[in-house]
Amino acid sequence: MHRTIEPAILYFGTPVVLISTVNEDGSYNLAPMSSAWWLGWRCLLGLAASSLTPQNMLRTRECVLNLPSAAQATAVNRLAKTTGTEVVPAAKLRRGYRFVRDKFALAGLTPEPSEIVAAPRVRECPVQLEATVEAVHPLAENDLTARGRQLAFEVRIRCVHIEESILMEGEPNRVDPDKWRPLIMSFQKFYQLAPGQVHESRLAEISEALYRG
Repeated sequence: MHRTIEPAILYFGTPVVLISTVNEDGSYNLAPMSSAWWLGWRCLLGLAASSLTPQNMLRTRECVLNLPSAAQATAVNRLAKTTGTEVVPAAKLRRGYRFVRDKFALAGLTPEPSEIVAAPRVRECPVQLEATVEAVHPLAENDLTARGRQLAFEVRIRCVHIEESILMEGEPNRVDPDKWRPLIMSFQKFYQLAPGQVHESRLAEISEALYRG
């Protein structure tokens, strides 16, 4: 039995990403988000245009996508309702956001140098993806009430750093999905993957190497 409804949001469940960028004064910004999806070594990121992260990405054309595991949920939660923008946008003020200059310190996370980009990696995150901005697409251009408020960034992954504990045994370039436990955001709440597959996958019969571009 289905019902027709109009939910305020449609976040059915995606991995949390901590995006690290460089501010104009050389300091670092760190922002949690979950509107992200990957295809090959490209990723599309949906961000509010007024936030500091997209402004930094437009200026520097780079970032690091740090993927926390369920073990980092507490650290990610400390960043909730914070912004690196000194003058907090009105929409964020209504939602209870506050300005925080050093988000790494607030979250108890550690910045470490990247190999290719200037933005730092988050040491505690098992997955760290250095990326450069390839294109920026405005969203909802045909909606007068939403035009200019959201941007979709296409980024290219340039360097992948993976914690050894989640690598597949005997496969130096593969992540073991039975070991990797990403932090999942679904309708503003944190979840994690249950151990084991729910069903055999025919797609898994195809070698990952055949997808390499």
